[in-house]
Amino acid sequence: MPIRQFQAQRMHAPRDFQSISPEAVCIEVGAGKGKHALLFTKTHPDTQLIAIERTREKFLAMQKQHGIEGQANLQTVHADALPWIVHALYPEQVEQFFILYPNPEPHNPAQRWVNMPFFEFLLSRLKTGGTITLASNIPAYIEEAEQQAEQLWKLPFIKEVIAQDSARTHFEIKYLERGELCQQLIITKPEAYVTRFDDFQPLQGQNASIAE
Repeated sequence: MPIRQFQAQRMHAPRDFQSISPEAVCIEVGAGKGKHALLFTKTHPDTQLIAIERTREKFLAMQKQHGIEGQANLQTVHADALPWIVHALYPEQVEQFFILYPNPEPHNPAQRWVNMPFFEFLLSRLKTGGTITLASNIPAYIEEAEQQAEQLWKLPFIKEVIAQDSARTHFEIKYLERGELCQQLIITKPEAYVTRFDDFQPLQGQNASIAE
């Protein structure tokens, strides 16, 4: 059964929203205190990364560390990722999405990334050949994501076990120190992949009227 369509036009802009240019960019969703974002932009100085974090305390910690390190190719955003993506991003703008150790939503499976109608919109923002890196320490989460990527979204992917010495995020360090199995899917958008949002342009802060 096809997934219901995400209602992008109903999304209000985040507070203090600022639009971005349409140049190619990478996006980290739920960047936390910014450990991965700061490392990635340091080791990929020619790549622009926007790191989005909703929690104020974590965002401020990321912003503070960014101020110390000063990577010019990193932009930090304090917002809920869904409305920000709808208002800011252009079709096929994103080279890579990073979703590292998201909330597994144990009591609300419909809110897991690969189960949400929003995932189709996310795919429309991804370049052909672009990737989504989805990491988790919960085997059942990865197994479900594999199944959904293959059966629902018809997307190719590779599954990797994350090395014991990896230290991309504070969560990753903690889980690996506990001896937990950390895995990731690297999902690729294939040639000629079609979504219902391929022509949807960013709302750019203009609140759409909401039908009653």
